[in-house]
Amino acid sequence: MKQNNKIKTITLIGILLLFISVILSITYGAKSVGLSDVIDALLGRNLEDYNVNVVQARLPRTLFGIIAGASLSISGVLMQSITRNPIADPSILGVNTGASLFIVFGISFFNIQSKLSYIGLAFVGALLTSIFVYRLASLGYSGATPIKLAISGAAISTALSSLISIIVMPDSSVMTSFRFWQIGSIGGTSTDDILLLLPFTVLAIVVSFLLSDNLDTMLLSEETAIALGLNIGRTRILAALCGVLLCACTTALAGPISFIGLMIPHLIRSSIGSIHKPLIILSGIYGGAILIISDVLGRILGAPGELESGIMTALIGAPVFIYIIRKAKLQSL
Repeated sequence: MKQNNKIKTITLIGILLLFISVILSITYGAKSVGLSDVIDALLGRNLEDYNVNVVQARLPRTLFGIIAGASLSISGVLMQSITRNPIADPSILGVNTGASLFIVFGISFFNIQSKLSYIGLAFVGALLTSIFVYRLASLGYSGATPIKLAISGAAISTALSSLISIIVMPDSSVMTSFRFWQIGSIGGTSTDDILLLLPFTVLAIVVSFLLSDNLDTMLLSEETAIALGLNIGRTRILAALCGVLLCACTTALAGPISFIGLMIPHLIRSSIGSIHKPLIILSGIYGGAILIISDVLGRILGAPGELESGIMTALIGAPVFIYIIRKAKLQSL
């Protein structure tokens, strides 16, 4: 009962935080607007008013921020669970860089410009990279430990970044577009981008939620899970595919945004434990809220311009990552 009350309290705080972040994202920027302009925009009134047009331009950015933050955070939950590693994260494992490499490859050699093609290339790149990093970390004694996984991810990420530089540097046009995309930003997304992204994201989140009970069972020993009738291999593959798809879709449209998938699941897990249904829901809520808040902070600190949200999540997430590494006792998975 006490645990349920704690989950309800954290859920209410998360929803309130998300609501406040959405209001800030819509109303604050180079041109601040009032709440009445927001209401007019949502109701489709006074469409010729400049402030109403500003609000309507910010709505896709805010909505995409919620989807991207939730996707990266839930992807982190899945990767941490299937690897039983509390510091597994798309950016730590080099998955974002693998997705970036395949997109750059498609742009440079096949002149691919479609957003749907970006998502497909990002998915293949992220999947191959995650498999390779995990296999590399599994070599040797004691398997894929947290430190081995982090080192393997960092090494592969560095190598892939060098390959990206080799591909883009000879072509100035590709270099220019890649330089902006590489930073990671939720600005510039349109309603069409969101509609393209949404089916993949919803599918991956629904399947992840359906896998929750199996992931809970996997917290026990493998022998116990098998004795209870769980197909461990199938559960891991499905969860990995969902995690990679969530990460790849966001990376394809926003660029690599780091640390959301690490710090949010870790903080939520340390608060409510490792029961996956509330863990997935709360990670999604807080992931969306924190990414939008990072985006708003980027507008404040970078005024009169703005700092990209990928820079802000790195500034916020790096100290959290150091705290997790230095913590004597990592949250048990």
